[in-house]
Amino acid sequence: MAVVCLRGPLRRLAGGRPEHELEGTQVIDLLKALELRHPDLGGWILDERGRIRRHINVFLNGERAAEATAVRSGDRIEVLPAITGG
Repeated sequence: MAVVCLRGPLRRLAGGRPEHELEGTQVIDLLKALELRHPDLGGWILDERGRIRRHINVFLNGERAAEATAVRSGDRIEVLPAITGG
């Protein structure tokens, strides 16, 4: 299993838990499983096409990751909403 880590408002939508153990072979598989497990996250990470939203940054073991990035057991996925301001 891999661990998906959430920050800020995403953590609140996932029951307040910062870490979630999930199974999947690609980053997108884990994110879809996360939304299924926590329906309140629906639409916040993935858009209506099932793709990662532009303002969401995903890192696998500290490196920027894409939807199709392969995931192995023990990997750590960080999901961070972009911070904007003026």
